[in-house]
Amino acid sequence: MNTEKLEQFREKIRAELDRVVDFWLKHSHDNQYGGFFTCIGKDGTVYDELKYVWLQGRQVWMYCHLYRTVKRFHRTEILDAAISGGKFLRQFAWVPSAGSSGKCAFCLSRDGKAVKVQRTIFSECFYVMAMDELARVTGDQEMQAEAERVMDLLVHWVRVDPSGLGRLQLPGDPPVNSMAVPMMLLCLVQQLTEGRAELAGKYRELGQWCVQQILQHVQRDGTAILENVSKEGKELPGCQGRLQNPGHALEAGWFLFQYAVQAGDQELQRTAVDKFMEVPFHKGWDQQHGGLFYFLDVDGHCPTQLEWSMKLWWPHCEALIAYLMAYRHTREPRLLERFTQVYDYTFSHFPDADHGEWFGYLTQQGSVALHFKGGPFKGFFHVPRCLYMCERLLDSLLGDSCDS
Repeated sequence: MNTEKLEQFREKIRAELDRVVDFWLKHSHDNQYGGFFTCIGKDGTVYDELKYVWLQGRQVWMYCHLYRTVKRFHRTEILDAAISGGKFLRQFAWVPSAGSSGKCAFCLSRDGKAVKVQRTIFSECFYVMAMDELARVTGDQEMQAEAERVMDLLVHWVRVDPSGLGRLQLPGDPPVNSMAVPMMLLCLVQQLTEGRAELAGKYRELGQWCVQQILQHVQRDGTAILENVSKEGKELPGCQGRLQNPGHALEAGWFLFQYAVQAGDQELQRTAVDKFMEVPFHKGWDQQHGGLFYFLDVDGHCPTQLEWSMKLWWPHCEALIAYLMAYRHTREPRLLERFTQVYDYTFSHFPDADHGEWFGYLTQQGSVALHFKGGPFKGFFHVPRCLYMCERLLDSLLGDSCDS
């Protein structure tokens, strides 16, 4: 593909990132209580004041990362908003629990009262991402120490004693290796160790463990990536064991590829492309209507998830990152062809030309099913992270500086 086409990609992606950032700067800030509104309608109207901790943490991280790494986003309003969000999280995210360190809430009221707690690790994971990135832009060593403390708590819950999660272990429900857990921990390892040799040493074994846990999800002689396997890396019975999530596998693919590039592991790079990108892409792409299915059953049964056939924003974001990253390092033309295929579908279906930002939920046929721009699971994260990373990768491919 010629340089002109890559420049067209970059121009479109850069402009779209600017529009997305402007949308959230304009509509999401709670200037009274701090933090961010995330339930935002088509035109920017706030339709629910609940604040979801996953999305609070993600928005703090994204603002800080843009502020730290992209010159045009090194703006006071972005830093001030990130600081406000971090303060809200530190003040309200943690729910005390007798006899334990407590947990982060999943959902808070507008003024910070706990509404719901999930028995998973993910609120804490995005809390770590937020605190660490905010510490990088503010120089707050106490905040960095807080991120490391919670990281170590997460590792304890996952690898030593999960009782702190508050989930009752029932005899008919054996422990499962859900791909989301090692993926998220690997993401945090890469976050915490960037530019920090001491922490790279501390978390080296954890990173290796995460990679091996993710690789257990390659099943059926390499022809399927399954979302859940046993703790021993074996296929599970029933719908849970047959579940495929193509977008999640593609996200795991670029996590693994990025790790492999840093480690100089050529074999892992090949596995990331061939198994975690190509396999789920070929299985997950809708040949009739285009786009990636949300869920699939490896044996061809109808998935039990009601939204299985919908086309969601974030799997397409992850596919764009995965294929452009892989092409950047390998220069294999087929990978750029995949990127182009996903790009064409994504940019012709998800962005809202009238009000900015992206719709998140489409029907199988590609029409908008849900008109809001933000909700309990869609905030300022997957879209801007995708656009940011793709812009940086295209800068690198085109030989330009990455700080414009």
